[in-house]
Amino acid sequence: MNACRAQKSQEEKPKDSLDMSFNTLTSRAVLLYDQWLKEADPRTGNWLFMASPFPQTIIIASYVYFVTSLGPRLMENRKPFDLKRPMIIYNFSIVAFSLYMIYEFLMSGWANGYTYGCDLVDYSSSPQAVRMAWTCWLYYFSKFIEMLDTIFFVLRKKSSQVTFLHVYHHSIMPFTWWFGVRFAPGGLGTFHALLNCIVHVIMYSYYALSAMGPAYQKYLWWKKYMTTIQLVQFMLVTAHIGQFFFMKDCPYQFPVFLYVIGLYGLIFLLLFLHFYYHAYTKGKRLPIVFQNGNYLLKKSE
Repeated sequence: MNACRAQKSQEEKPKDSLDMSFNTLTSRAVLLYDQWLKEADPRTGNWLFMASPFPQTIIIASYVYFVTSLGPRLMENRKPFDLKRPMIIYNFSIVAFSLYMIYEFLMSGWANGYTYGCDLVDYSSSPQAVRMAWTCWLYYFSKFIEMLDTIFFVLRKKSSQVTFLHVYHHSIMPFTWWFGVRFAPGGLGTFHALLNCIVHVIMYSYYALSAMGPAYQKYLWWKKYMTTIQLVQFMLVTAHIGQFFFMKDCPYQFPVFLYVIGLYGLIFLLLFLHFYYHAYTKGKRLPIVFQNGNYLLKKSE
């Protein structure tokens, strides 16, 4: 009897020790999280989704689950939705929103005081500094709107377009930009956002015209150059952020974000180079033109 009690006691001790270790680890994590948030920008703390990264994490996880699993299963035995009109409205809305953000990024810094070199975050309450922070939040929020790209693919049963590159891009952008808006809404870390808005004006204009039907296909001869524009974007992002690592004195407040942006630019540059090689070089993919009411592959000369 005593031997059984001793054995039970020995079994409970490791369990109690494990529980204590877990509770200690959890308490330390909460403490570190609280200390970490004390360094955040107080101006953005009360804005939508900014109080904590958890709401956006739930949204992003739900998005990934829907576009990779739930959505395709729901559409498996259904006919594709006809979303021509919603897509035209959506794409032109993104174009308008991107033009607005370009203007705001320029007026709040990039055409109004920034040097394109060591531009620090202005944490003051000046109208221009707050304007830049708010523009960063608008850009962050636009990433959730752009998730509709993939949802439209799923509802139209265009599964071939729901690639790893596509889903990864739409997932990682809002997640990383939460930290940007919460800790460093401004400075040289926002240059890639300005570039991305410019690219989106071109890209979503293409999507809008494409959604308008065959009558507009003849204006889309520049489809192949969309990937080239993306490549130029990521080369500029990598070059701009890379100069930070060669500056002798640039006291950027959160340099970790610059490392993340540099890594982001490099990863996407490699991914798009890989896509370009397989789509247009190895696969010899040629642009489609509209001729005599029929879609034809343009023959190489």
